[in-house]
Amino acid sequence: MRLWLKICALVGLLSACASETPLPPPPAPDTLRIGTYNVHYIILGRAAGAWSVGDWERRKGPLDQAFKALQADIIAFQEMESFGGGSGGDVNLTLDWLLAQNPGYAAAAVGDPRSFPSTQPILYRADRVRVRDQGWFFFSDTPDVIYSRTFNGSFPAFASWVTFEQDGKQPFTVYNVHYEFKSWSNRRLSADLVVRRMAPLMEAGAPVFLVGDLNARAGDEAVDIHEAAGMTFSPVEGSTYHFNRGFNLFGAIDHIAYAGGIVPVGAPMVMRRQFDGEWPTDHYPVIADFRVPDLIPASQE
Repeated sequence: MRLWLKICALVGLLSACASETPLPPPPAPDTLRIGTYNVHYIILGRAAGAWSVGDWERRKGPLDQAFKALQADIIAFQEMESFGGGSGGDVNLTLDWLLAQNPGYAAAAVGDPRSFPSTQPILYRADRVRVRDQGWFFFSDTPDVIYSRTFNGSFPAFASWVTFEQDGKQPFTVYNVHYEFKSWSNRRLSADLVVRRMAPLMEAGAPVFLVGDLNARAGDEAVDIHEAAGMTFSPVEGSTYHFNRGFNLFGAIDHIAYAGGIVPVGAPMVMRRQFDGEWPTDHYPVIADFRVPDLIPASQE
């Protein structure tokens, strides 16, 4: 009986932690809303069960509702993969679905999967920004070799990046990362590599965002490495990973950081809520509003 009471108390505590947050308000004028969202991969060879194609059919509507509710101008995704075995598959159910349901958005950090890994796309409102350039590199001793394994030989992991243009504003680059959750050494080496790749922009004072699932909380080494390099992290409070159950047991591992004259407008927001009674995925999306520096006239450079 005592054990049952303890279990009930724990369930009650976890349920309390899962109280829903309000929908985000519209972004403030003259700002860009930047977001990050880990949407979990789909297992193409699995018809039913967790993260199966059947499961995707159940949660794709709620995911689209969540996407729309964010009202993001730019949102970076992790694990947007329809996994059929190996790397570089041509099928991406989640990407195709969100683009079909949201015609005002386009996808960057995508391409022919034989030459561009497309499981970390960055969706953007085509009426707000334009793509100037895009690229990728793997968290590996051979970062420019596509699908190369990580430093300790585990599954491939990488950064995608996109440089955007906006009328009257300086071009800015968004780096989208997903660091490994098991290996602290992989996280450290990955963060070191990202810092090196970002260094020319940072040294030039160019506007830069770092977004994604770092699998690291504030104060962890991977976060410290980026802060030491000059990045400021938006102060995300509470959990961003919820075990696909709404259980909020530890601090944020999904982050948005910035440098190069970018100014935050208000606090970051974590959308902790279900849609149609379903969790769209096992992470909550994180968004924040920013002002990017104005373009400097040529006469003043």
